[in-house]
Amino acid sequence: MSASQTALRHLDGLSPAAPAAEWLDTILKGDCVAALERLPEKSVDVIFADPPYNLQLDGDLHRPDQSKVDAVDDAWDQFESFAAYDAFTRAWLLAARRVLKPNGTIWVIGSYHNIFRVGAIMQDLGFWILNDIVWRKTNPMPNFRGRRFQNAHETMIWASRDPSAKGYTFNYEAMKAANDDVQMRSDWLFPICTGNERLKDENGNKVHPTQKPEALLARVLLSSSKPGDVVLDPFFGTGTTGAVAKKLGRHFVGVEREQAYIDAALERIAEVEPLEMTALKIMTGKRAEPRVAFASLLDNGLIRPGAALHDARRRFRAVVRADGTLECGDVAGSIHKVGAQVQGLDACNGWTFWHYERHGGLMPIDELRRIVRLGIERAGG
Repeated sequence: MSASQTALRHLDGLSPAAPAAEWLDTILKGDCVAALERLPEKSVDVIFADPPYNLQLDGDLHRPDQSKVDAVDDAWDQFESFAAYDAFTRAWLLAARRVLKPNGTIWVIGSYHNIFRVGAIMQDLGFWILNDIVWRKTNPMPNFRGRRFQNAHETMIWASRDPSAKGYTFNYEAMKAANDDVQMRSDWLFPICTGNERLKDENGNKVHPTQKPEALLARVLLSSSKPGDVVLDPFFGTGTTGAVAKKLGRHFVGVEREQAYIDAALERIAEVEPLEMTALKIMTGKRAEPRVAFASLLDNGLIRPGAALHDARRRFRAVVRADGTLECGDVAGSIHKVGAQVQGLDACNGWTFWHYERHGGLMPIDELRRIVRLGIERAGG
């Protein structure tokens, strides 16, 4: 099934050994824990979870003019006790951790009602918290009773599967470039979901009380996933995660038990047009580039044994040896070690320090490394 198609599948029609084609870009109807148990182990790259907040509302909430506030009073958000909520949280997090790849990450969003309990349970289960992100709302709901500060934010926990997961995706350079070349901060400013983006029923009422803005999900996926990755949302609702994933060239799988939400999500996602691949390229930095050893320059004929290398001001001259090391007087070793020792320094970036002769001038050997990298990328390596 292509990313341009979305299907509804029932749990009784999905076996634990089902091939990816049967559950990618689908909505699984049923309980989230049961659904996740049917997915293959270590099969998803990113999880975005918007679980019930357990708001503990005591009666209706009214505005000063006595009109009723359309708050979250659905049965799915109600638990008989904190212990019941904690048991529910532990169950779905365990199921989510099983399907998360070793280098995958999970995002969980919540309010002050639940996020601290969720965070503690995540740590108990072995997740490693990378950041807590504060979503500051530009247009939060007022505090009508005037007994507390206006609640103007929600919190997202971003975590890896365990402390040793070092290879998780974080598109640092892309986030920095999008933020005017300044590091992206952990406080994000977005409006709540309003206007044409807010799904309404035939009576003009909200289809879902806590529909998240697409801009928030876009930031989540652009920062922590790559095109083609699989994104899981175990509390799919009206499909914001699926709609954004499809637009950004990611696969998704959602779990939802309410048919009204599923119907809205299917219709919504069907109308999404994926972006062209040229628009989905991710800016990367040096750390994301293929590693190239100095010996690769010799292997590719870009430098020959016996060639001379100089620093930019021709103060030092080193000879390239056949084994990929340099010799400069009594000093021999790697391009970095020799560069450091001849300058009397503890460290040196040999790629920018050493230069080769070209057309009567000097060019840094880093230019030759770039040529090797281009060859690796063109070969698909």
